[in-house]
Amino acid sequence: MPKTRKVRKRTPSPRKAENKKTWWVQIRLFPIWLRIVLVLVLIALAAAAGAMVGYGVIGDGDPQDALKWETWAHIIDVINGMK
Repeated sequence: MPKTRKVRKRTPSPRKAENKKTWWVQIRLFPIWLRIVLVLVLIALAAAAGAMVGYGVIGDGDPQDALKWETWAHIIDVINGMK
């Protein structure tokens, strides 16, 4: 015969709930919209840094060329089969 365990449920006492009051309010240092903008800027910087590392260090190009529009236009042309 398998043994079964009895589980006791803890019920909060009503006396403790009445005595617990919050007297302070958390104030955010940065508003939520500023956090979202900061995350988007950090993602853009990480993408630019990754493109520079991939193009300049892993590939044999100049890292500054990874940020030029002509480089990306050439890459798009190669993908589309125009060159």
